[in-house]
Amino acid sequence: MHLHAQDLACRRGGRLLFAHLHMAVAPGQAVWVRGPNGQGKTSLLRLLAGLSQAAEGRIERPAPLAYIGHQHGLKDDLNAQEALSFLLRLHDLPFDDQRCMAALTQMGVGKQRLSPVRSLSQGQKRRVALARLCLSADRPLWILDEPFDALDDQGISTLNSLIQAHRQAGGSLILTSHQALSLPDVIELDLSLVGRS
Repeated sequence: MHLHAQDLACRRGGRLLFAHLHMAVAPGQAVWVRGPNGQGKTSLLRLLAGLSQAAEGRIERPAPLAYIGHQHGLKDDLNAQEALSFLLRLHDLPFDDQRCMAALTQMGVGKQRLSPVRSLSQGQKRRVALARLCLSADRPLWILDEPFDALDDQGISTLNSLIQAHRQAGGSLILTSHQALSLPDVIELDLSLVGRS
């Protein structure tokens, strides 16, 4: 099992977002966390990634895992390759120039590797941030918050292929998305149906 969460509760401010949440994610599985805005999707992903503390419950997760938040996390004053290298170093992943170039090329932004981040479109910034996944094959669990946001059809296809390769190799995935997914065999978790008491 790549992740097991039992009886989770989450509060933000004084508000209870959800309670009594149970989930298990096995190798090869993909879980799509759904629900209206403000329901706690991002909060749940941060709990599962170990970036915040649950009000109640416990989580068993692999270490390390790969987490990419909704914000791309790139530094505007760096070029795309430098920004990716910084992220890779931060997450203890290999970050030499050759690996960075290969990851950027795989995500379709190799030609922009020397362009300042501030000059890139939102979709290109998203691709640069997602290039980290190309070097995260050894991380059994990927947790992705709105990974398809701002991507065009080619970017979506590239990311789908990356996700499927990860799953076929025994990796698992938890993600949020406001867009309909074209991934096969996705388990849906609707937070609007999770208890509040």
